[in-house]
Amino acid sequence: MSLKDQFEAAVAASKQLPERPDNMTLLKLYALYKQGSSGDVDCSRPGFTDMVGRAKWDAWNELKGQTLDEAMQSYIDLIESLQ
Repeated sequence: MSLKDQFEAAVAASKQLPERPDNMTLLKLYALYKQGSSGDVDCSRPGFTDMVGRAKWDAWNELKGQTLDEAMQSYIDLIESLQ
């Protein structure tokens, strides 16, 4: 199974976790997903009134420079640890 296939399987598995992860873990999952599927953040940071959007953007931006493969593997590992 290729890394891309494993990543897609982990994305599907993320929707069926036994319990909802805490907010920090959800942010990490979001950031790893975006980095693994899109690469470095490519949009401007949301305005100060969009606190959720800013938190997501900041989490994704922290992964800047990480390769797609590294991000996909980290996402897979995190999902496996939550199952």
